[in-house]
Amino acid sequence: MKAHKPSASERANRRRPDPKQEVRAVRRRIRFIAGCFVVLCAVLALRAFYLQVLSAPQWQERARNQHRKIIPLTPQRGALFDAQGEALAVSLEADSAYVNPEFLRRVLAQQADGAGRLSQMAAAIAPLIGEKPQWVLERMQRDKKFVWLKRRMAPDRAAALRALELPGVFFTREHKRWYPNGRVASQVIGFSGIDNRGLEGLERRYDPLIAGDGGYLVTRKDASGRSLGSGERVEAGRRGRDLYLTIDKQIQYIAEHELAEAVTSSKARGGVAVVMEPASGRVLAMASQPDYDPNQFGRFPAATRRNRVVCDSYEPGSTFKLFLLAAALNEELFKTQQQIDCTKSGHYAIGGKVIHDHRALGVLTVADVLKFSSNIGCAKIAQQLGRETFYRYLREFGFGQLTQIDFDGEVGGLLRAPQDWFEIDLAAISFGQGVTVTPLQLATATCAVVNGGRLMQPYLVERIVDPRTGAEQLHSPREVRQVLRPAVAQQLRDMMVRVADVDGTGSRARVPGFLVGGKTGTAQKVDPVTGTYSVDKRVSSFVGFAPAEAPRLVVLVALDEPRGEVYGGILAAPVFSRIVEQTLRYLRIAPTQPLEDTSRKARPSSPPPREMAPALLSEMPSVPTQNGAPQSRMPDFKGLTARDVLALMARSGLNLRIEGYGRVVRQQPAAGQTLDATTPLTLYLQPPQEAIYATD
Repeated sequence: MKAHKPSASERANRRRPDPKQEVRAVRRRIRFIAGCFVVLCAVLALRAFYLQVLSAPQWQERARNQHRKIIPLTPQRGALFDAQGEALAVSLEADSAYVNPEFLRRVLAQQADGAGRLSQMAAAIAPLIGEKPQWVLERMQRDKKFVWLKRRMAPDRAAALRALELPGVFFTREHKRWYPNGRVASQVIGFSGIDNRGLEGLERRYDPLIAGDGGYLVTRKDASGRSLGSGERVEAGRRGRDLYLTIDKQIQYIAEHELAEAVTSSKARGGVAVVMEPASGRVLAMASQPDYDPNQFGRFPAATRRNRVVCDSYEPGSTFKLFLLAAALNEELFKTQQQIDCTKSGHYAIGGKVIHDHRALGVLTVADVLKFSSNIGCAKIAQQLGRETFYRYLREFGFGQLTQIDFDGEVGGLLRAPQDWFEIDLAAISFGQGVTVTPLQLATATCAVVNGGRLMQPYLVERIVDPRTGAEQLHSPREVRQVLRPAVAQQLRDMMVRVADVDGTGSRARVPGFLVGGKTGTAQKVDPVTGTYSVDKRVSSFVGFAPAEAPRLVVLVALDEPRGEVYGGILAAPVFSRIVEQTLRYLRIAPTQPLEDTSRKARPSSPPPREMAPALLSEMPSVPTQNGAPQSRMPDFKGLTARDVLALMARSGLNLRIEGYGRVVRQQPAAGQTLDATTPLTLYLQPPQEAIYATD
């Protein structure tokens, strides 16, 4: 049977879709397209919400930035104060002038003689900013919208430039770093550059804390990028933190003044002086010569900006004998009255070499070995002590390593390992040759002897204060380790006092009314050409403490390459005496001894500062009262600088309290009033404007 073959109409009916299915398919497509539209609208709505609501501030800021140019300005650095709260470094506001060359060209284009007018403007501006007219003209012709003319101008020059009312010349306020005491503590404080970065000293060490965040100068422009010629200051930052130092400005000045006189009179190449508080490790003064003025640092050689107390090392000479005897006594190998044969000839052969004393000393006790500074006696003590033990004590005292003071650039000196010492090396190191130390290391180690055997870490910054919140970060004294037994430290102090006896090597270190102790040093320097010890180059030094009964000060003085007399007892010891005498008087520490017991020949007075008139000097001599007590008359200090006041105080014996900086504008009591030792004296200083804004 044949299969049924569908007809054409049947085949057509089969190909025709079901109307219901077609409707459902159309509806599905419509729903899909509608869903896509809904999703797209939702995405657009979310995106619009994100842009217009969530991120609106960001886009608004971008829009504003299209109409402005931002120039960062110098922030206000935190101030540096001394231990008494006196300013050592401050930031003051000053006018800075800038020009908009594009705006200037548009203004001058509307004038008939625009080019001539531009030259006239340059000629008028040049003398007010200390530049040549051609230099000013070149900056005014640049293809820019902002060019500095002069930053941090003196007030009178800024006012004169404003009075010209020149088109295209605008002003803003910036901060200028100023050091009101000039050279005082310059190597300690350091300085900052025009970009507000600390470049030297504590300004560099603590730069992240004291730099602060600066503001901005905003110049507005139109849609075509053309400047509208106006500007505004936006305070967008904060002032840096303030530092309160351990340095006392008046003690610092005393140390610097006496050191400078000694360097000049001895024709030395340079010198250092350190004053420390032995119980805490606080550095009260740190002086180096030659020095410089941080307000004009660019005018001084780089070598004058180096803090030699921390960054230079030298062979200490006989001052090092103190630590040899400390080790020997602490190890109980010797007693202070034990005798040592220092030879009748003054010569002693050791390790194939011959060492000498400055004169034949014969038999000495251990205490007298220090008093008369016997090289032979120290060499014999070192032989019995041994190189390993001696080395261990030197490391305990901090030699050959950093003190970790808060100051950049510190060096650790040179102390070779004991296995590298020959027999002559042990002897040489015992009296301070073949080893190098920094002045700070030597002063810190001496503090350990004086304070009962405790090595304290030295430091320069006492407090860090946030001026906005008042929050303080304190630096407390830190004991590194106990080096000596207290009884041994007391023995060494007594031995150091004997060094300052009338017949001791440090007799010129004596201070009227006080017992002091110390050790002299005179070290040969190595000749860089021959590599051997120089025959005429020396470092003369003295390190000591006062008062002997309850030490408040440790003072180190070292003079580099003096001419003529070279012995530390002759050159450095008198400087120690003058620093200690004035500092104890300033600290109002009462004498502990009758004046006649420690009297010494008075040194000639220093020449008075130039600003002091003869009439002022005539007021200074003491006048007797009816009961015989010495009194003085109050001088007229008005108009004098802090340096002049302190120099006058040193000569008169008066104890003055100085508040502020600059020149004296007011004083209590008034000039001419009779004074005695109990009268409180106060001087009030203010800075002169011309000094604050002196050009670099």
